[in-house]
Amino acid sequence: MKVMVMVKASPGSEAGKMPSEALMTAMTNFNEALMKAGIMESGDGLKPSSQGVRVRFSGDQRVVTTGPFTETSELVAGYWVWNVNSMEEAIEWVKKCPNPMEEEDSDIEIRTFYEMDDFAEADPDGSVRAKEDAMRQTLAMKNVEVNNYLFFSGRCDEALAFYQQHLSAQVNFLMRFNESPDAMPEGVLQPGFENKVMHAELSLGNVRIMASDGCNDAEKFSGFRLTLNVRSEAEARRIFAALASEGGKVDMPLMQTFWSPLYGQVTDKFGVGWMVMLPGAETVN
Repeated sequence: MKVMVMVKASPGSEAGKMPSEALMTAMTNFNEALMKAGIMESGDGLKPSSQGVRVRFSGDQRVVTTGPFTETSELVAGYWVWNVNSMEEAIEWVKKCPNPMEEEDSDIEIRTFYEMDDFAEADPDGSVRAKEDAMRQTLAMKNVEVNNYLFFSGRCDEALAFYQQHLSAQVNFLMRFNESPDAMPEGVLQPGFENKVMHAELSLGNVRIMASDGCNDAEKFSGFRLTLNVRSEAEARRIFAALASEGGKVDMPLMQTFWSPLYGQVTDKFGVGWMVMLPGAETVN
C-alpha cells in the first residue's frame, strides 16, 4: 500500500528555523534506512507558508491568497511517499524517525493513497482506469535512464585504452570476472577469460557508457545493448515483458544479482538488445 507521511508544521518551522547539523545527519541516516528497506519513493521538506499561496474555488471564481497562514497545526512542513505492506509497518517506521522539530513537540500524520479499485463504482467500464494507467506509464518512462552497453569479445581493455587516448574518455569503474563476488555459472565463461573485463563504466563527454568483454570471443562486435535503469519492480517487469513479446527473445530472465535487485537481458523483435534493471539502493536518486 502507498502512504503519504506528512510532517506537520510548528511555530519554529513556520518562522523558517533551519535544522541543526545533528538533525540533518539523523534525518539523512533515517532516509538511508528507508531506501535500503525499499519503501521510500520520494520525500522533501517544504518552505514556510509565508512563501506559499492558496487558491480558493467558489463556483467560477478563483481567489488567490498569499501566506503566511495562521492555522499552523494544519500545515505541512515536509513529507515522504512510502510503499509499505501495512499501516502497522508505516507506524513502526515513523516511530523510528528523529523528532523533525527538535526542541518542539511535533506531529507526523500518515495517510493512505486512493487506488483505482476505490473508484470502481464511478468507472463501470474501466475506461478511466485505462487512461490513468497510460498516464502513469508515461510518467514512469520519463524517469527511465538509458545507457549504451558495448561488448568487445575480449578486447575491452584495448578499447578502453583507445578511447582514453583518442577521446579523453574517463574510466570510472572496472571489474574483472575473477573479481566478481559471485562466481560465473560453470560453462558460461570461455577458458582464459577469467581476467577479462566483466563490467566497466566510462564517461565520454556528458554521456555514461558501460562496457564488457562478454563471456567469449566467438562473436565479433556488431552492436550494443541499451540499458534501462527503471525505478520500480512493476515497471521493470512490464517493460521486460513488452520487449520480449511478439517474437522477442529472453536472453537472461529477470533475477536478483549482486549489483541489482532485479536484472535481465532481452532482445526485441527488431534485433535490438536490451538490459532492464533496478538500480542498487546506493544509486537511487
